[in-house]
Amino acid sequence: MLINLSEQHSLVSNWMSEIRDVSTQNDRMRFRRNLERLGEVAAYEISKTLAWKEEEVTTPLGVSICKVLAQQPVLATILRAGLPLHQGLLNYFDRADNAFITAYRKHHRDGTFEISLDYVTSPELDGRILILADPMLATGASLVKTLQRLNGEGKPSEIHVVCAIASTVGIEYLKRNEPQVKIWCGAIDEELTAKSYIVPGLGDAGDLAFGMKLQN
Repeated sequence: MLINLSEQHSLVSNWMSEIRDVSTQNDRMRFRRNLERLGEVAAYEISKTLAWKEEEVTTPLGVSICKVLAQQPVLATILRAGLPLHQGLLNYFDRADNAFITAYRKHHRDGTFEISLDYVTSPELDGRILILADPMLATGASLVKTLQRLNGEGKPSEIHVVCAIASTVGIEYLKRNEPQVKIWCGAIDEELTAKSYIVPGLGDAGDLAFGMKLQN
C-alpha cells in the first residue's frame, strides 16, 4: 500500500513546499518543525488503519464506553535525519515503545557506497506494529537493510514506513523486498541522480535539520 499525503491538497502540501524551498531551509527550526508536522499527520492517518478496542472510562458523572488503540506501536527511526519525523509520530503515539538505528552511506574512493548499520536498539517486535521513520526514501537500500536487521528482534504484525519524499525507484525496491510494508510519504519524485540523490528532492535532510557533518 502506498499513500501520498499531499496527493490531495491540504496543509501537508504547504509544509512540503517549505521543506523543499532553499530560502525557507535556512531556518533549521522551521525545517525540523515541518518534518515534525508531517510525522504528526502520518501518525493520525496511520491510526485510522489500526485495530481498536472498547474500554470503560470513568468520568466525574458516570461511565463512558470509549474506543482506544488495541495495541501501542513501536516507533523506529534512522538516526540522525529521522529524528524530527520520529518526534512528530511520538507526539501522537505518545505511549509507544521506540527503536533507534544508525544507517548511513559509507562512501568509497571510486564513488560507490554501501549501507552501514552500526547500532540498533529495539524492544521485542514479534507481533507488534512497527512504524519506521526516514525522511528520504531514495534507493530503498537502507530501509530494506534496516527492516531486515529489525526482523532479528521479532516479526512485526504490521510495518509502516513514513518518509517526507520517496523516489519511484525506492518505492519499487521496497515493494519487491518487503511487499507487506505500507508506505506513507509527503511527496513522490521520479528522478535519482548517479549518486542516488532524489531530484528535485530537498537536499540532505540531516544536514538541513542539524548542520553539516564530515563525510565518511
